[in-house]
Amino acid sequence: MGTPLKKIQARDGGGVVIMPGTVNQLEQSGQSSKNSVKNSALKSPILIFLFFHKAIRSELDGLHRAAVEFATNQDSHIKPLLDRYYFLRSIYKHHCNAEDEVIFPALDIRVKNVARTYSLEHEGESFLFDQLFTLLNTTTHTRESYRRELASCTGALQTSISQHMSKEEEQVFPLLIEKFSFEEQASLVWQFLCSIPVNMMAEFLPWLSLSISTDECQDMRKCLSRIVPEEKLLQQVIFTWLDGDKANKSSCCEDYSAHQTSPDYRRCKRKCLEIIPEIEESVNPIDEILHWHRAIKIELNDIAQEARRIKSSGVFSDLSTFNKRLQFIAEVCIFHSLAEDKLIFPAVDVKLSFAQEHAEEESQFEKLRCLIENIESAGTNSSAEFYSKLCSHADHIMETIEKHFQSEEAQVLPLARKHFSLARQRELLYQSLCVMPLRLIESVLPWFVGSLSKEEASLFLHNMHLAATTSDDALVTLFSGWACKGGPTDMCLSPSSYSCCSTELQKKLKETSLCKASCPCTSLLLSEKYTRPVKRHLTGYSSNLVDRGPYNKQSCYVPGLGVTTNNLVTNSLCTVKSLRSFSFSPFAPSLNSSLFNLETDMSPTDNCYANRPIDSIFKFHKAIRKDLEYLDVESGKLVDCDETFLMQFSGRFRLLWGLYRAHSNAEDDIVFPALESKETLHNVSHSYTLDHKQEEKLFEDISSALSELVQLHENFINNNANSSSWRKYDELARKLQGMCKSIRVTLDQHVFREELELWPLFDKHFSVEEQDKIVGRIIGTTGAEVLQSMLPWVTSVLTLEEQNKMMDSLKQTAKNTMFSEWLDEWWQTTPAASSEVSMPEQSVSQGTESALDQSDHTFKPGWKDIFRMNQSELESEIRRLSRDSSLDPRRKAYLIQNLMTSRWIAAQQKLPQTRMGETLNDEELLGCSPSFRDPEKREFGCEHYKRNCKLRAACCGKFFTCRFCHDNVSDHSMDRKATSEMMCMHCLKIQPIGSVCTTPSCNGAQMAKYYCSVCKFFDDDEERSIYHCPFCNLCRLGEGLGIDFFHCMTCNCCLGMKLVDHKCREKGLETNCPICCDFLFTSSATVRGLPCGHFMHSACFQAYTCTHYICPICSKSLGDMSVYFGMLDALLATEELPEEYKDRCQHILCNDCDKKGMSRFHWLYHKCGFCGSYNTRVIKADSNSCC
Repeated sequence: MGTPLKKIQARDGGGVVIMPGTVNQLEQSGQSSKNSVKNSALKSPILIFLFFHKAIRSELDGLHRAAVEFATNQDSHIKPLLDRYYFLRSIYKHHCNAEDEVIFPALDIRVKNVARTYSLEHEGESFLFDQLFTLLNTTTHTRESYRRELASCTGALQTSISQHMSKEEEQVFPLLIEKFSFEEQASLVWQFLCSIPVNMMAEFLPWLSLSISTDECQDMRKCLSRIVPEEKLLQQVIFTWLDGDKANKSSCCEDYSAHQTSPDYRRCKRKCLEIIPEIEESVNPIDEILHWHRAIKIELNDIAQEARRIKSSGVFSDLSTFNKRLQFIAEVCIFHSLAEDKLIFPAVDVKLSFAQEHAEEESQFEKLRCLIENIESAGTNSSAEFYSKLCSHADHIMETIEKHFQSEEAQVLPLARKHFSLARQRELLYQSLCVMPLRLIESVLPWFVGSLSKEEASLFLHNMHLAATTSDDALVTLFSGWACKGGPTDMCLSPSSYSCCSTELQKKLKETSLCKASCPCTSLLLSEKYTRPVKRHLTGYSSNLVDRGPYNKQSCYVPGLGVTTNNLVTNSLCTVKSLRSFSFSPFAPSLNSSLFNLETDMSPTDNCYANRPIDSIFKFHKAIRKDLEYLDVESGKLVDCDETFLMQFSGRFRLLWGLYRAHSNAEDDIVFPALESKETLHNVSHSYTLDHKQEEKLFEDISSALSELVQLHENFINNNANSSSWRKYDELARKLQGMCKSIRVTLDQHVFREELELWPLFDKHFSVEEQDKIVGRIIGTTGAEVLQSMLPWVTSVLTLEEQNKMMDSLKQTAKNTMFSEWLDEWWQTTPAASSEVSMPEQSVSQGTESALDQSDHTFKPGWKDIFRMNQSELESEIRRLSRDSSLDPRRKAYLIQNLMTSRWIAAQQKLPQTRMGETLNDEELLGCSPSFRDPEKREFGCEHYKRNCKLRAACCGKFFTCRFCHDNVSDHSMDRKATSEMMCMHCLKIQPIGSVCTTPSCNGAQMAKYYCSVCKFFDDDEERSIYHCPFCNLCRLGEGLGIDFFHCMTCNCCLGMKLVDHKCREKGLETNCPICCDFLFTSSATVRGLPCGHFMHSACFQAYTCTHYICPICSKSLGDMSVYFGMLDALLATEELPEEYKDRCQHILCNDCDKKGMSRFHWLYHKCGFCGSYNTRVIKADSNSCC
C-alpha cells in the first residue's frame, strides 16, 4: 500500500475562480430583491419582471393542479384545460420573444456570454410546448395512460419554466440592476412592453393584475406610471389595458374618462364625423387587403430597382440602408402573413392555407439578407457574381409575392366579401393590425398611409374607428395620429373626435363651441402643458430607424413611443418567425446578432471535429439520456409493480444520480473554471452551474419520494397497510412519474445546451494539450469504484467505434500512469465489460508482438527457451538486456528478474498439480494456522496489518498474513496480484480470495473492513481510510480521489487537493529516494514533495534537513531560506577579510535562479547578486579581478 503526497510546500499562484466576485455579491442582492418586491420595483424598474414571473408561476401551478385532477377524475373534460394551455403558451411565448428582442441584446452589450444561454432555454421551452400540444391533439383523451402522461408533461413544463425564471432572478436581474441606471432600466421595460403584440397586451396586462395581490397590483401601477413616458395618451393606453374592460381609474387619465362619458363629448364626436366625406357603404372593408398588397409590392419593386442600380453602378456605400429597407419590409410581410394565417384564413375557410407560400417568402428574405451581409463583409472585393445574385434574389422575391398575392385575391377575398358582414370585415382588419407590436405599428402606419390616396386613407381610418371598441379609443387615437404622419402636410386624415386633430380639423373644431370645452383631445393639444415625449435610449445603442419618406411632421401632435430600434431588426425577425413556429433545431442558421457571435451554430453531432480529448467527457451525455428515458418510461409501471421491479428501478435511479453528481462536480470544479479562465469566455458557464444546483434538488426530491414508496411497498408485503395507504401509494407513484418526466426534460435540455454552446468553445479556445490536461484533472479526481461503475455504464450506449475512441483518448491522457494496466486487470474480470472492446485490443496487441519478433534484433526469449539455457547463457542474456537502451527501465528490470529466477520457476512448473487438493503434505501446509496481531485481544493479523485471513503465495504455495511477512522469510518477493486463494482464520478453510468467507459456519464473515480485488489487499483497521488509485494501480492511504487527493497525470502520483498548482515533473515519483534509495512509487512510508519537483521520504527529509538545505539531486533550496540568508548577511558584515583578499572577486553560479554573476571573495559563503541566495557555487576564481 503506497502513501499519496500531502506535504508538497505551497507555491505562489491560485486556482481559477468561476465567476468574478461582483457577480457573487449580486446573487445575494438578487435574492433580497426577490423577497422585497414592493419597494425594489420602484427603485429598480427591471424588477417589475418579478410580478410577471409570479403571475406565470401562479398560472403554471393552477394548470398543473387542473391536469392532475383531469388524470385522476375520469369524468372531467379536456376543453377547459385546452383553453388554459393555449392562453399560457401565448402569454409566455410573447414574454420570451420580448426578452430575446429587447432585454437580452441590451445585457449582452454590457455583459458578454450571459444572454445566449437564456435565449436557448426559451427555444427549449417552446419545444416543450410543441410536444405538449402534439399530445393534446391526439384522440386518446379517455385513456388513463394519456391522462397521466398529460399531467406528467404539464409538471415537466412547470419545472422547466420555474427553474428558468429562478435563474433569471438570480443572475440576469442583478446584472441588469448593476449595469443599467434607473432611466435605462425604465427604457428597457418600456421597449419590452412595446415589443409585445397589441392584441396580446390587451390580454396580458389584465391577467397580470388579477394574478397578483391587490397591494402588489398597486405597486405595479406605480412602477408602470414611472416606466411609461409622461404622456397622457400613452398612459391612457397602458392603464386601459391594465384595467381590462373596467373604466380606467388611473389618476393621470381622469380627464379622459370624464370626457368620454359626457353628453358634450358624444355631440362633439358626431360633429367631427360630419367633417368626413360621405363614404360609399357598398365598398367592402376587406378590400383594404388590396392596399396592403399594393404597398408591399411598391416597396419590393423599389428594392429590386435599387438592387439593379447597385449592380450597374458597383457602388455599395448605401448597402446598409438597403438592408434596413429589406428588413423592414420582411417584418411587415411576415406579420401580414401571420395575421392572415391566424385570423383571416381560419375565419373564411378552415381548410384554406397559404402556410407553405408564407414559409417560402420568409426563406427568400433570409437568403437575400445573408447575401447582403456577405457583400458587406467582402467590401471592395465583392465580385460581379454577388451583384447578379442580389438582383436575381430581389426579382425572385417580387415574383413569388406577386404570385402569392394573386392567389389570395382570387381565392380568399371573394369568400370574405360573400360570407362576412361589413362590421365583421372591419373587425378582422383591425384585429390583423393589432397582431403587430406598438413599436412596429408606429413605423408601419405612416408608411402604409403614405401609399394611399386621401380618400383611401380616410376610409382606412374610418373603418379602424368603427371596428374598435370604446375601450380602445385612446389606442385608436394613437394609431390615427401615427397614420397622419404619412398623409399630406396640411390635413389631418382622422375622422374621430378623439383624433390628433391638427390644422384643418382643429380649425373646424375651434369653430364648434361644443368642442372648445368638451373635447379632451382639443384641450390636450391646445394646452401649454403639452410636451412631446423625450426619446429614451441606452448608451451603446445606435438609432437604426428606417426613413420611410417625406412623412407629415407637423400635422400630428400625438406622442411617439420614444423607442429606438437598437439594431435589433434581425432579432425581431427571428421573434416574428417564432410566433408561427416553435421548432427547436440545432441546425438553424446563426443569427447576425451579438447574442450569436460565439460560432456555436454547429450541431454537436457534426463530424467536422476531429477526435478531441474533451469529447470523452461529453460522451457521458449519451448514457445520461438513455437512463433518463428508462426512468421516464418505467416510472409509469410503479403503480402496479412487484418488489423486484421496484428495487431495480430504485437501483437504476441511484446509479444515475451518483454518476451524474460526479459528472456535474467535475464540470463545476474543473471544466467551467477552465472556460472562465479565458478572457473572452467570462460568465459563459455560470448559468450551467445554477442548473446543477436545481437538478440536484430534483434528484433529492425524487430520492425522498422513492424511499417513501419503497417503505409503503414493504408495509404491503408485511400486511401492515390499509385503504388510506393504498391511496397514498397510488398518489405517490403518480407523483413520481411526473417527477421523472421533469428530471428527464430538465437534464435533456441542459445537456443539449451544453453541447450546442459550450462544446464548440473547446475546439476554438483550447489546444489538444490543454484539453488533455482538463480531462486528466477530471479522471484524476475520479476514484476506482466510480470508474468501475461509470465506464461500463457509458460504453454500453456507444458504438464500437465510439468505445474505442473514448478508451484510446483516456489512455492517451493517462499515458504516464498505470491506468492501462489497471484497466486491463479490472476490465478482463468485469462481467459487464464489452467483448466488442476487449477483443480488438487483444488482436492489435498480438499483432504488435509478432512484428517485434521479426524486426527487433534484441533477443526476447520465451519460457521454453529460458528453461533450456545453462547458467552461462542466462548470464549472457542478462548482460545483453542490461545494455539494451531501447527498453523501458521497468520492462528491462522485469525481464532481468525473471531470467534470474527462471530456474526456480522451472522447478515450480514440475511440481504435481495435486498439491492444490487434499494430498498436500505437512511441509506444504506450513502456515495453515491463525496468526494474531494482538494475542491478548485475539485480533487476527500480523505486525503490519489487521485482517481475518491469510493469503496463499502463488510463488511458493505457502500461507502468509501479508506480502511483507512473506518477503521477510523468503528469498524472493511475493506477487500479491497473482494471489488467488486465501484461508479464513476463523474456520481455517481454504477458498478463493474474496471479501467474505464463503463457508456456512462463518455466516459471511468479513475478512476486513477494506478489500481491494485488484491488489488482493485486506485491512481491518478502523482508524485509517484506504482507497485504490486506478492510475497508480495501488492502494493508498486517504479518503479517496476527488475527496482529499487527486492524481496528477504528469507526475504520476497522488497529491493533496490543495496542491492543484504544483511544479510537475514527468513520472517524478518513479525513482528511488535520494537518501535511502528505496523505490518511492510503491513505498508504504510517507513521501514528501520538494519545491523543485523531486521527492523523498518524509522521515528522510527530516533527517537530511538537520544538516542540509538544498535538494540532493538538483541543489535547489528546499524552502524559504530568507531568515537563514539574513543571518549570513549579518555574519559576513562583522567579518573582516585580510587585505590581500578584500578586493578580489569570484565567478559564481546561483543554484536557485540559475544565473551567473560575481561575488566578493569568501572561503565559504557567496551571495547571488540577483536573488540574494547563498545557495551558490564558485565556477571560477579570478585573482586579477576586483570588485
